[in-house]
Amino acid sequence: MTTCEGAGSYSISIDVKNLSRKFGDVTALDHCTMHFSAGVIHGIIGPEGAGKTTLLRTLLGLLDLKSGEISYLLDGKSVKLKNIRDEIAYMPETQSLYADLSIEEHMLFFKDMYGMSHKDFDKKSKELLNLTRLEEFKGRAAGKLSGGMYKKLGLMCALLRSPSVILLDEPTNGVDPISRREFWTLLYDLLKKNKITILMATAYMDEAERCTQVHLLENGRVLAEGEPRQLMIQFDVADFNELLIKLSHG
Repeated sequence: MTTCEGAGSYSISIDVKNLSRKFGDVTALDHCTMHFSAGVIHGIIGPEGAGKTTLLRTLLGLLDLKSGEISYLLDGKSVKLKNIRDEIAYMPETQSLYADLSIEEHMLFFKDMYGMSHKDFDKKSKELLNLTRLEEFKGRAAGKLSGGMYKKLGLMCALLRSPSVILLDEPTNGVDPISRREFWTLLYDLLKKNKITILMATAYMDEAERCTQVHLLENGRVLAEGEPRQLMIQFDVADFNELLIKLSHG
């Protein structure tokens, strides 16, 4: 499988300190402190209502920072979010794709939205179609795609302008096991020759072990953070389902 050349132009890491967020009486994030290093896959793991989407939307600036600090580091130097905003892509759980538009028409739509040149678009779109193996389906309408293909289209649209950071909100939710494995293969391939930083929120505990670093959340709190295998050894558990149960009752 061909790696998407040119993605991840910069090394961007993110530090979160004492981040809190409430919606009325509901605490979505409760004094969360996390470090997202550059160039790896970070799994933001937790059940529904853990605060995963709130965290991603706050990191992206879609939600105002009410309490706590977020530091963005570009090649080790502190920068403001507005200065690297174009380097961060976001793939929401519910994607804004148009059922009547084909894969190719979606790509052209995002080309115009991103203000890409024809030369850059031709190169990038070919790489992404090859990467996702959707070349032969580029004329198919989004509404007629399988769940896995639909997710791949969303990923292509997010990757079209070669971001250095991509935030993925439940990208494998609701798709079959084979499509889930294929999606992970795409993520691994992105990391082979690029510095792209991936933050992936998921409620699937079995996906934790596929990540480089894991950030386990429940009820807005960070229960654990680190390399998956080391966490299982540290807490003497067989998998992340057991780890979640142990830490949430610990």
